[in-house]
Amino acid sequence: MTRVLVLGGYGLIGAALVRALAARGHAVVASGRSAASAATVLPGVAFRRADLGGAVDWPALLDGIDVVVNAAGALQDGARDDLQAVHHTAIAGLVAALGERRLVQISAPGAAPDDPSAFLATKGRGDAAVRGAADWVILRPGLVIGPQAYGGTALLRMLAAMPVATPMVHGGAQVQCIGLDDLAKVVVEAVEGRVPSGTVADLVEPEPHALRDVIAAFRRWLGYPPARWAPDLPGWIGRLAGRKADALGWLGWRSPLRTTALRQIERGVTGNAADWPGLKPLPEILAAMPATVQERRFARGMLMLPVAVGMLALFWLLSGIIALLRVPEAASVLDGVLSPTPATAFVIGGAFADIALGIGVMFRRWARPACLGMVALTFAYLAAGTVLTPWLWADPLGPFVKTLPAAVLALVTWAMLEER
Repeated sequence: MTRVLVLGGYGLIGAALVRALAARGHAVVASGRSAASAATVLPGVAFRRADLGGAVDWPALLDGIDVVVNAAGALQDGARDDLQAVHHTAIAGLVAALGERRLVQISAPGAAPDDPSAFLATKGRGDAAVRGAADWVILRPGLVIGPQAYGGTALLRMLAAMPVATPMVHGGAQVQCIGLDDLAKVVVEAVEGRVPSGTVADLVEPEPHALRDVIAAFRRWLGYPPARWAPDLPGWIGRLAGRKADALGWLGWRSPLRTTALRQIERGVTGNAADWPGLKPLPEILAAMPATVQERRFARGMLMLPVAVGMLALFWLLSGIIALLRVPEAASVLDGVLSPTPATAFVIGGAFADIALGIGVMFRRWARPACLGMVALTFAYLAAGTVLTPWLWADPLGPFVKTLPAAVLALVTWAMLEER
């Protein structure tokens, strides 16, 4: 029985590797930044916390470990990610502490230290550091497709689920995929020593597809009819969307539309299929994991999630700002119930609470607590209003009644924001 440490163990790829290795009888330890996320994704699996973006106690992390699989990675620098730290600095530290242990590195096709893309350049520097280990294998999968979806694979499902039309940028870009189960099988072989040390292999299906054809395949897989309109949008629209997504990245949102992702798609996600023959092509990958209502709900739900978050932010910010701009009018609702001073304090306090929640939901770290705060504050308002101004329940404009759908939207958004 081999004792295996999987870095990035609860991610899309890492979790599949943990399960595949455990199924083969290996003793697996998952590692990542969040014990809570690991417990959710991999209940019952041993876990050791390590943040590759910071200082790592490698001797402690490697204690009792025979083989390390590095499935950790990030797409672009942002509030939660430092590419150089995760892809290179941490791996250099790992190699220095590795000793004679085998290291299986999950990289990317085209990774090179001098690549103009920060993603591929830092991956390439990490690969160069891996070559300093005593026993190593570097695997470079193409676009990984599995039953779970995250990042780019979630974006494919979202685009495929768009009603009527499927607008896209770089629709002619070439993409080669790999099934998550195929990738897991190769990693298991590498862990078990059936892949020679010093192997560097692209893991991609035999032939590339145009991005528009990949999206059309996902649309068929989801059970939707072909899009009536699938225009290729000008490149400037993609660049504009990328810049906006980059800005959101500094608020903690890992949008798959960020500049790095769009540039990767534009240049193509392709590799040398001859490195590892026999991998399933995209039609067989999708046929092996039939879509159900769960996949359709996920695809359309994720499509609406940015709209829901944006609407909640707008609703609560405007609610607070308008109240601050018209304090006397808002306080007048409490005439005859409260004296002017406490009525004014009530309005101003509520306005600042509304604004705080509107700002909070814009930050990924605080979005879920902010959603719950919106629900709690809505019912606090309704409870206070029922005691102080019960007649507003019968107001023809429905100021109380209309807050209920907003609370439900906040609750639904809270549920959809669960990341792992």
